[in-house]
Amino acid sequence: MSATVFLSVLFAAFLHAAWNAMVKGVGNKEQAMLGVVLGHMPIALLTMPFVPVPGLSSVPWLLAGIALHFGYQIFLVAGYRVGDLTQVYPIARGSAPIIVAAVSVGLLGTVLSGMEALAIGLIAAGILSIALVRRADGGRNPHAVAMALITGCFIASYSLVDGIGARVAGTALGYWSWAAVGNAIAFTAWTALKRPELLRSLSRDRRAIVLGLSGGAASYLAYAIVIWGFTQAPIAQVTALRETSIVFALVIGVGVLRERLNLAKVVSTFVTILGAALLRFSSN
Repeated sequence: MSATVFLSVLFAAFLHAAWNAMVKGVGNKEQAMLGVVLGHMPIALLTMPFVPVPGLSSVPWLLAGIALHFGYQIFLVAGYRVGDLTQVYPIARGSAPIIVAAVSVGLLGTVLSGMEALAIGLIAAGILSIALVRRADGGRNPHAVAMALITGCFIASYSLVDGIGARVAGTALGYWSWAAVGNAIAFTAWTALKRPELLRSLSRDRRAIVLGLSGGAASYLAYAIVIWGFTQAPIAQVTALRETSIVFALVIGVGVLRERLNLAKVVSTFVTILGAALLRFSSN
């Protein structure tokens, strides 16, 4: 992985943690997520005229990616309703490399090296310890853990699908722009059917519109960088490096959202990061 890709993905990790903190930090999380998803639209539509249109062969991947991003957003919001950013975010992000490895070994016949097995073990240990920590009010929170793990399944799935899809499409930005617009349409349609009052309240809330546009721009740019990275380096390396976002989430959760900091959160977060780093380097 080149230094340019490495630093770009690190920047994407920061942006990703920042927009997640925005969603977690507001009272109405469904409205905040709607604002972020709709915030993808302006920058995606402005990008489309300047990038190639994805090839027809990438359409199945594109549609699958849209569906998986939709599921990810639904369960991420569900997790943030019941859990801390510093618990939900690391489990969701850190579980993705484990799921990818499990699918690769169990279904694709991949053989893991000793370094890769160690890395996955460290990630698993970090996630388990995060699952056992207490939420801000001191109580156990298995519901948040469950939502975060399901979210991690969606992250692993859309990472694989989008990585392959962007390569098939022949254009990372073109692929993501169409996917972002499709996802915005799907999420808005779901909201109109299930929670139409959110659309009305969002249109009247100037602060929510500003947060949505800024969060949406950060989210769009973060994943655009990641998809570009998928076309420049192995997907496993980019995915693992992206999970350094949990360090940024820990800092934002404690420093900005005033969530409770304890030794368990610190140790579990950095053990997970160590595992992700080893997983990346073992792929070299």
